[in-house]
Amino acid sequence: MWMLFAGLRARAEAREETDRNTRLAALLASSPAQAMRVRPDGRVEVPRRLADWLGLDLLPRELSDLAGIESGLVAGDAEMLENHVIAAQKAGQPFSLAVRAQGSERALLVIGERAPDGMRGQSGVILWFLDATESQSEIDRLQNETTRLRAAFDALTALIETAPMPMWYRGPDLKLLMVNSAYVRAVEGGNSEDVVTHGLELVEGAGLGGPLANAAIARDTGEAQTAAMPATIGGARRMLRLHDVPLPTGGVAGFAVDIEDYEQLRGGLKRFGEAQRAMLDRLSAGVAQFAPDRSLAFCNQPFRRMFAMKVEWLADRPEFDRVLDRMREANRVPEVRDYPAWKAERREWFTAPDAVEEIWSVAGAHLRVVAQPLPEGGLLLIFEDRTQQFELQREHGEMQQVRTATLESLAEAVGVFGKGRLQLWNRKFRQVWGFEDAFLDGHPQIGQLVKAVGSKLANPARAEVLGDLIRLAAKDRQTRGSTVAFADGRHFDVTAVPLPDGNALVTMLDTTDHHRAERALRDRNEALEAADQVKTAFVANMSYELRTPLTSIKGFTEMLHGGFAGRLTKNAVEYTEAILTSVDRLSALVDDVLDLTQGEGAPLEKVAVDLELAANAAAEAIAPLAKAKKIELVVEDAGSAGSVTGDLRRLRQVIEHLLRHAVACTPEDGRVLLHLDGNERVARVIVSDNGPGMSRDAVRRAFDSFAQHGISRSGERALGLGMPLAKQFVEAHGGRIELISEPGEGTLVTVELPR
Repeated sequence: MWMLFAGLRARAEAREETDRNTRLAALLASSPAQAMRVRPDGRVEVPRRLADWLGLDLLPRELSDLAGIESGLVAGDAEMLENHVIAAQKAGQPFSLAVRAQGSERALLVIGERAPDGMRGQSGVILWFLDATESQSEIDRLQNETTRLRAAFDALTALIETAPMPMWYRGPDLKLLMVNSAYVRAVEGGNSEDVVTHGLELVEGAGLGGPLANAAIARDTGEAQTAAMPATIGGARRMLRLHDVPLPTGGVAGFAVDIEDYEQLRGGLKRFGEAQRAMLDRLSAGVAQFAPDRSLAFCNQPFRRMFAMKVEWLADRPEFDRVLDRMREANRVPEVRDYPAWKAERREWFTAPDAVEEIWSVAGAHLRVVAQPLPEGGLLLIFEDRTQQFELQREHGEMQQVRTATLESLAEAVGVFGKGRLQLWNRKFRQVWGFEDAFLDGHPQIGQLVKAVGSKLANPARAEVLGDLIRLAAKDRQTRGSTVAFADGRHFDVTAVPLPDGNALVTMLDTTDHHRAERALRDRNEALEAADQVKTAFVANMSYELRTPLTSIKGFTEMLHGGFAGRLTKNAVEYTEAILTSVDRLSALVDDVLDLTQGEGAPLEKVAVDLELAANAAAEAIAPLAKAKKIELVVEDAGSAGSVTGDLRRLRQVIEHLLRHAVACTPEDGRVLLHLDGNERVARVIVSDNGPGMSRDAVRRAFDSFAQHGISRSGERALGLGMPLAKQFVEAHGGRIELISEPGEGTLVTVELPR
């Protein structure tokens, strides 16, 4: 009974174990994972299904059999799997490894671990192979998508970073989480991390209407918000337009656009429009502008005055048709038979491709109407009163006739040239040149005219001068003149004058009589010059001839004065002294005459002349004369006179003549001053006296060689040739002499000599 009971119980347990094994086998066979056991001796237990996954025809017996030549695992994967199995056997280290079968797209995931302790006698490593082909494809797709999204994110990040406008990102709590470089520069921060850490806002103030309020509205409403706010960027006040865009993550992205230039431009356009309207109000032409809806948008004062329109009626912005009707009521549109059709044609001005221009003749006036379609669809009308212009054109025609008649009546020959041709001429012009009417009616070119006049001139080459004069006046706008001589002996002064209209006016004045008189005067002048040369030669010869008797008179008088002819009485001595004085004076006068007649144009010595020495020598020569008249002669040297290049004898004579003149014209007990100074450019000699001075007429004639000099201020005759000689010598040295004197104020003579 016990054995029967034990057998029945064992059979029940065996049946239960068999059922359990059947269920496990079925579960294992249907499992997506296949198990393979690696025994400690290296042998493996591989199910058939796993061998099919690996493409093996025979079940492998060793772990190394998993890698075949054309089937099984890839050689590298098999070697890696064997290394992991050895590590699991020795250290009990689990592993997970992805492997592939040769010649197949199947991807397998191997999970290995040491066999559980319950499998006694079957220790080793259990390898679970999972078919991860579909999941690996999805992983590859997700990796590719991740790579693409990462590249797009990097590109977007780089774009945001390099954007010229400030951009930022706020979290759900509206705190800054990211900013770009433009934002950092705008807030003058160190870097983006520093800006985010300190929460530096682009726009000052975070209260009502501030940047955070705008971002909060965008976050709460889920709609993008835009606001214009001022900000200080780079030390300058700028107007920014802030854009806040809500994101699905709950945060808010934003960017700012600098609209300062736009605002200034809009303000400038507004001011320009106001200035334009103010300018249009000052125009004499009437201007009306219609909006795209054909309502009157603007009209200036001349328009209202021209068509008698009141401001109250225009304030309602009447339409184009109503404006035409009001203009017709004021009798300021042309009289037409079919007015509706005429008005319909004018409505087409709004869509015309180009501007339309018309002339309206209304109520005795002429209006030029210009209709200019505007790009935005409106219309600009300009009404210009041309009545006065038509009157001017009529008057201009009459003036043309008067001008033609005037030209014909002129005694001068007149021709008008324009566009390289003879345009207008008078009868005198045709008679002077002897041209045929047919030739002139063809309006010959300048070149043709030059060829035609060449044969009529005494020198045919001078014909080119006429062409040059016309071209200079017409093209270069220069007035030029010349003289032409005809072959028949006539002479004409030709003048070419530029006209305002771009033409050239040529006038020819008959100067034949003038040339004859000029030739006679030239002959007479040549005769006078010859006579002057004879006179100069005669004076020079007479001066030389006078020296001989003067020398004899002086010699014999000196002998008498010296007692060679016996002792003289006291009166005789005085007589001889008077004779010697007169002889010396006459000799000086003869020398002056010679210098005056021969000095002009005579060569000068060019040596270095010390003015101080020359002046002192001249003063010593004049000192006896000054002493005789009890005149104080003072030499004042400033030390800056220095030296000049010139003729020593002539310069000394200049100073002597000035001093002699001053002494002769100064009364007794007077004072004569000789002053010397200079600078880097000139040396200066000044001779002054405190005498009675000279009249204006005497000053004017002081340097005249041929003036009739009267009695000097001291009662004796002045030296009339001294001052002219001084001027001649100074100017020969390139210097300047000036005399200043007034009655009762003395006389001052200044000489400047160039260095």
